[in-house]
Amino acid sequence: MTQRLQKLIAAAGLASRRQAEGWIIAGRVTLNGRIACLGDRADLEEDCVQVDGRSLQPRQPWVYLLLNKPVGYVTTARDPQGRNLVTDLVRDVPVRLFPVGRLDLNTEGLLLLTNDGALAARLTHPRHRVAKTYLVRVRGALSNEIRQRLEAGVELEDGLTAPARIARVRSGGSHTWFEITLYEGRNRQVRRMCEMVGLPVSRLKRVGLASLNLEGVRVGHYRHLTAGEVALLKKL
Repeated sequence: MTQRLQKLIAAAGLASRRQAEGWIIAGRVTLNGRIACLGDRADLEEDCVQVDGRSLQPRQPWVYLLLNKPVGYVTTARDPQGRNLVTDLVRDVPVRLFPVGRLDLNTEGLLLLTNDGALAARLTHPRHRVAKTYLVRVRGALSNEIRQRLEAGVELEDGLTAPARIARVRSGGSHTWFEITLYEGRNRQVRRMCEMVGLPVSRLKRVGLASLNLEGVRVGHYRHLTAGEVALLKKL
């Protein structure tokens, strides 16, 4: 069955459809030896589609993993500094997988990996407001005033953050623990928000994404999502 090239590229897990369209316009995609055009269709069982000279293969089955990421792993497919990759933890899965969004080197917790580029793009697009919940340990006390600032939005160098939700606050010695739920995904957002209100983060763990949590998944291990969980994510 023939499909549009951008759909085939997304299905291969290389990019979202929009990114794939950009690659086609830029001349990075060929169809049976010629530069492809937007609107071209192909069947990978019969046609040769290449991106930057590398051939697309017939689509592999979709794989959706929930990983409990440890500290000390970077959320990229490659790292020029030679650091540990989250993909190293799923080497036994015989499919090329990509992380959905990012957790920085010192952040642990829930991370999705998949070869479904379309779903990955949907989950990371800000307009879908996918809830992400983090367990945070900060140095200092979370006063009512600071809590209200975090929940209302904090002015960062890249603009005002969207309203957040704070829950399960508890104090212990010089530290405070709480959960914060965000509906956007800026770089290092939780750390920057807390630093801006005078509460340096000493530990950060993502414990929830949409309807998913880490229950039953040990640090450094993963599980496959159920068909029902995938269906719920696609409805977001």
